[in-house]
Amino acid sequence: MRLTDAEWSVLEALWTNDRLSLGEIYDILKIKNGWSKTTVHTYLKRMAAKSLVGIDNDSKKPYCALISRENCAVQERRDLLERVYNGAAGDMIAAFLKDSKISSKEVERLKKLLDDMEV
Repeated sequence: MRLTDAEWSVLEALWTNDRLSLGEIYDILKIKNGWSKTTVHTYLKRMAAKSLVGIDNDSKKPYCALISRENCAVQERRDLLERVYNGAAGDMIAAFLKDSKISSKEVERLKKLLDDMEV
């Protein structure tokens, strides 16, 4: 499942905390996105319907993320790899390295990663 930027924002708030109330999420997202409390509540309900957010109506802090940051990151990487680089991981890595400055420490770490991989 590909997340929208708005869904990422909501999940970011939830990932940095165990459980939150609507007011707490609103306080975070009004600063970050300028959203109203109604907008935040609408996103939370929609994301609950998609099983991205859990809601425990018996709790003072009813909202929690049902999907981990790592699971979302894995899916985003897979989507990017397929959509932009037709599944060619080497091409994607080369493009990132070409467009970014990389320290000698990072170069060594990448070399070790490649050496440790069975290709």
